[in-house]
Amino acid sequence: MRAAAGVLRCARLLPARAMPAALAVLAVAASLSPFFSPAHAAVVTVKDDLGNEVALAQPARRIVSLAPHVTELLYAAGAGDRLVGASNFSDYPAAATRLPSVGSFAALDLERVLSLKPDLIVGWHSGNKPSQLARLREFGIPVYESQPADFGMIADALEKLAHLAGSDAAGQAAARDFRTRWQALQAQYRGRAEVSVFYQIWSQPLMTLNGQHMVSSVLTLCGGRNIFAGLPQLAPTVSVEAVLAADPQVILSPSDAKDQPLERWRQFPRLRAVRDAHLYTVNADWLNRAGPRILDATAQVCAKLEQARQ
Repeated sequence: MRAAAGVLRCARLLPARAMPAALAVLAVAASLSPFFSPAHAAVVTVKDDLGNEVALAQPARRIVSLAPHVTELLYAAGAGDRLVGASNFSDYPAAATRLPSVGSFAALDLERVLSLKPDLIVGWHSGNKPSQLARLREFGIPVYESQPADFGMIADALEKLAHLAGSDAAGQAAARDFRTRWQALQAQYRGRAEVSVFYQIWSQPLMTLNGQHMVSSVLTLCGGRNIFAGLPQLAPTVSVEAVLAADPQVILSPSDAKDQPLERWRQFPRLRAVRDAHLYTVNADWLNRAGPRILDATAQVCAKLEQARQ
């Protein structure tokens, strides 16, 4: 009943015209409440990427993913058959494209999420709106927040998500394979000469990623140095002048850009990356999603930086 009470409190704050939708959400929340009653003691517990404890009365059987990288992690962890919904752009593996959509990670369809009756929601800490994650918790649904910042956290996530879904063997195998490939790449590129890198994720405005993002872990493994690693924002806006002042040896950009983001830099022939023709694109889905395919992106990035060294 805690879930229903939470919805009712929210409904009282809405204008009259919004009441039908609120009551529909209330009906769904009420149907969820027996699972989350105090009588059900937690038997499955893990800590998410923020250190918050996520507790379930039994392994999850109805999971909703709120980000594409989360969807990939869940499938890799052997929990694909437990997924009942996912955010837009959850297109890998192919089976994920057949899942019901719950909206974009930045604008979830709350009523749609609840209608799927999940017993676990896996969200994206820096991508989903905090207010929407908080609202889902008000309905009594356990929420695991994903925010992998390095390779070790991805391997750990495979094991933790598998434990929540009751697919421990598959998750442990996936994590073991991931760690083996990661360590092989580490050994291959250890001791390489440092290469300064600007990673451009957007052109207008000009945006990058800081040192807390998974992309910086990829660059570091490959012997790269993110020129904007020290900025406080996860995805900061920067100026052309700041890039010119840093004079990176390499400029990387995701391959899914609608325009030609690297072409603008050719107007600055004295920039080292331009002068030496070290303007590269990388597979956007592999690199921007903190899932198992990040290792494919890492191999690609390391190869690009190796070209720059030569």
